[in-house]
Amino acid sequence: MLLADDVATHHPVLSDNPYQPHLARIVRIEKMVENTQVFTLRFLDEHLVRSFRHQPGQFIMLSIPGTGEMPISISSSPTRPEVLELCVRRVGRVTSALYRMRTNDVVGVRGPYGNGYPMQEIAGNDLLLAAGGLGMAPLRSLLWYALDRRNQFNNITLMYGSKRPEDMLFRDELVALVDRADINCLLTVDADPSGTWKNHVGLLPTLFDHARIDAARTYAAVCGPPVVYKFILQRLLNLGFPKNRILMSLERRMKCGVGKCGHCSIGYKYTCLHGPIFTYWDAINLPEMI
Repeated sequence: MLLADDVATHHPVLSDNPYQPHLARIVRIEKMVENTQVFTLRFLDEHLVRSFRHQPGQFIMLSIPGTGEMPISISSSPTRPEVLELCVRRVGRVTSALYRMRTNDVVGVRGPYGNGYPMQEIAGNDLLLAAGGLGMAPLRSLLWYALDRRNQFNNITLMYGSKRPEDMLFRDELVALVDRADINCLLTVDADPSGTWKNHVGLLPTLFDHARIDAARTYAAVCGPPVVYKFILQRLLNLGFPKNRILMSLERRMKCGVGKCGHCSIGYKYTCLHGPIFTYWDAINLPEMI
């Protein structure tokens, strides 16, 4: 059973003016892989530090003074409050400006936005997380939520794949999960030129051969590039997963976060309002979603 303060509904960051960012300080910067870093933020307002709530799967709008703003998935779990962890890949003007910033610099935060994962529905069931590449960034919030609230879930399985060991996000903390008894953590790389990788070698779908999954009692959370969705979704359907139990984290170029600008529209849905977590039923009705 979820506690009342676990549900991200109305809170100070979204009150009054939803377009007004709140100032947050960069308290830590950690390099993950090439062109990808984790930025840890803490609000300047101590009231927001204590009251900010989000659901796994939600995102915030991050603004850089004089440059612009961008949507970023929250990589930290709401079970670990007072800071926000954002895994950001340098790909454009705003992210490049963020990469020039240093610890103690200040950014703006709006949100959280989006629907997040339906944690109340998932509770009491098995949970499968399947991620490829950068897809681990939004799924990490769900992963640590489930592990921190371990008694609310049955079997937990993580499947994560990257091209090479050095491309794996959060590699050290995920490798540490391999030997834990409360999760079946399966990690794979496409290739290991160094010969030092001690986990699986092969494409992400091959990890299904090492997992025991009961489709009727499992929710599957999937995130990654289009090729991941293509093959993972097919494996899930072959296993008999109900289409409403396949949850996909999908993002579009979101500008406002509140459904006004139309940049993130997919057919009759808006990613910032109806997503970024969609079921496979949504994908069937809106094939341009993936």
